[in-house]
Amino acid sequence: MDYKNTLLQHIEPIAPLSEAERMAVLAAFQPKKLKKKEMLLFKGDISQHMRFIAKGCLRSYYLDDNGQEHILQFGIEGWWVNDLYSYLTQTPAEYFLQAVEPAIVLQVQRSQLEALFKRVPPMERFFRIKMQNAYVAQQERTIKGMRMTAEQRYIEFREKYREIEQRVPQYMVASYLGVTPEHLSTIRKKINS
Repeated sequence: MDYKNTLLQHIEPIAPLSEAERMAVLAAFQPKKLKKKEMLLFKGDISQHMRFIAKGCLRSYYLDDNGQEHILQFGIEGWWVNDLYSYLTQTPAEYFLQAVEPAIVLQVQRSQLEALFKRVPPMERFFRIKMQNAYVAQQERTIKGMRMTAEQRYIEFREKYREIEQRVPQYMVASYLGVTPEHLSTIRKKINS
């Protein structure tokens, strides 16, 4: 499969490109293959790439002071995954990025992306819109996390991310929702009865 065309199909509805611009974009993004459970970014590293998931499923998570994992985001084909704060501020990452299943990520190095913005102006518009959408999604998740019960959060997760639920272990879904695996099991039994 031509994964770089998948990237173009993702970009062009937001930012149409000329043929020369397409070639410049394709040249800037490099594929990285990941095995299941392979790390893409470690806490403490400075994120130097923007990353598009061409194939597979990844997760971003952090470890609290007790060593407990807290999943912040899942990403599947057609999604972007990163420690965006680290990337934007060039400070050490707070999150880990890990492949949940074998994956192919197309990534562009920070300095190459800056050069691409100058060479291909529609890419600046594309990433501005992506950043705005990421901010809105984060705010929405934070607010809903405070307002909704665990059961409501799970129901919404199932409705919005059915494919992800079928691809990741239930303990990861529980971590994403901020509940124990046992609590999630109780919620699932109640909903399915």
